[in-house]
Amino acid sequence: MIAPPWLEVLDDTVRACAAHRRPDLAERLQVRRARLVDPKLRVVVIGEAGQGKSQLINALLNAPICAVGDDGTTAVPAVIEHAETPIATVVTGGRRALESASRTPVPVESVTAEANREARSVSGPPVVRAEIGLPRALLAAGLALVDTPAGAGAELVESMAADAVLMATDATSELSRSELLLLKQVARLCPTIIVVLTKIDLVPGWRLIAERTRALLDDGGLMATVLPASSSLRLAAARSGDQALNQESGFVELIRCLHQDLAGQAELLARRSVATLTGVTVESLLTSLKEEFSATQQQGSEEAVARWHAEGRRLERLQRDAARWQTLLSDEVSDLLSDVEFDLRDRTRKILVEVDDYFDTADPARTWDEFETWLRENLEKVAETNSEWLLDRFEWIARKVGRRVAPHRPDALPDSLPREVPGDAVGDMKMPKVERFGVGQKLFVGMRGSYSGLLMFGLATTLAGLPLINPISLGAGAAFGAKSVFEERGQRLKRRQATAKTAAHRYVDDFFLTYGKHSKDTARQIHRALRDRLAAVTEELRAEITDSAKAIKQVIDADAARRTNRAQEIRRDLDELTLLSRRAQSLAGMRPRQAPRGLTA
Repeated sequence: MIAPPWLEVLDDTVRACAAHRRPDLAERLQVRRARLVDPKLRVVVIGEAGQGKSQLINALLNAPICAVGDDGTTAVPAVIEHAETPIATVVTGGRRALESASRTPVPVESVTAEANREARSVSGPPVVRAEIGLPRALLAAGLALVDTPAGAGAELVESMAADAVLMATDATSELSRSELLLLKQVARLCPTIIVVLTKIDLVPGWRLIAERTRALLDDGGLMATVLPASSSLRLAAARSGDQALNQESGFVELIRCLHQDLAGQAELLARRSVATLTGVTVESLLTSLKEEFSATQQQGSEEAVARWHAEGRRLERLQRDAARWQTLLSDEVSDLLSDVEFDLRDRTRKILVEVDDYFDTADPARTWDEFETWLRENLEKVAETNSEWLLDRFEWIARKVGRRVAPHRPDALPDSLPREVPGDAVGDMKMPKVERFGVGQKLFVGMRGSYSGLLMFGLATTLAGLPLINPISLGAGAAFGAKSVFEERGQRLKRRQATAKTAAHRYVDDFFLTYGKHSKDTARQIHRALRDRLAAVTEELRAEITDSAKAIKQVIDADAARRTNRAQEIRRDLDELTLLSRRAQSLAGMRPRQAPRGLTA
């Protein structure tokens, strides 16, 4: 047996819901499919409270089965089907598996009142619905009426499984905003809608209200039939058998519509229902897919792209800073060498000034050992102080440059710098050769001076008649001899002092050259070590940034590839769903041989 086209469309829609991971939509369509393949025609009656909905069903079936009045407001659905004898039950317990629910027989005339009472009770199992069977010709053709509670979404739940919907609204005014909203929601679930304008016996100008109602439906894009009816006239006609009154009640046209236009057009109703449900379902799937497709067209993760750009800027900044810190290091080391040399020169110059001052009075022949010890200690102190200052300054330079290169890398700098002073910075100092003024030399110098004085004054005194050697010449000779010894001793002391100064100056110059060479060598060695270490750290940072940028780029590329592939899949899915929607629209466009009055295919 070949399945009808609408069933194929419905099954394809169910498969589409499953493929797009929407089991909620698939379950809803499966329930609707079970209803559609059922030969019974399910008509759901909806309406707001006080609009005569339950009384409409009573008048339609000519039986007081639905509770009416303020105390009889419908609380649970009531399903009325054909039965050979009147029967009614209240279903409690399971909402999903009605087969396992409990059914309690209740008199037909009180079943809805009992169901309403139990539904409002806080104790006992929940009431699912009331089931009623009546021997009526209208129901014998397979028609099933469902009375629904007003509000709480019950109308929409029952409309999902409806073949047609009857909405009761009284003729005192046109459709309210809430009723129009309800109809629009119902139309998305069941496209076949009949609006029954009730209580026309109470409103003389009901025809104007009917026209306004049709205008509101047209303005809202709702394809619904509007039928006026009076339940009171219908029940009165049934009691009296007055056919004219029954005709005036409007129920003749309503029954004809239900019995012929609806029950006789099951195929059309199925096509329209499937077309509407498929359209709504496909629209829901398309909305999700379009949103996802729009997301795939967006640039990848903004955070990842921002991180990738940040890593690129960081690499560029690192490359610029590499040249800058090398220039900075070279400049700082050059300034340091100049300052260190000046400091060494200034300290040694001060020592030489003290040496000159010292040997202006001291005799190196007597104090040389003490002087040598003092000079060595001072030069060693100069070497130690200058070396400490050099290394302290280098550590300051290293921290300054290190902050430029890698502020967050404590291992960017060496743990320590060499601080030893060279052992040969202060070499051995030999005492210079100095003349010693011994006794023999003193005697010789004294005799030479005495002879000059004796001879000079002896000759002078001979003019006075005194002999060459006389007391005056002898005294002068002794004075001149002592003077010669004193002068010679002073001259020899000055020569010794000059020699000592020269030796000290030479020694300090040698120290300056030796230690100065060591100081510069140490500075250059530390400079190279620091430069190489910072260059290695810079290279590590460059490699780290490059690897990080590559990893982020791979993530971005992978995400872009995934989004591209997903976009292609979505395009295919969109095409398939669009084709499915067109198939559903073609179902709605298929006209039967005889279209029902008031219904548009």
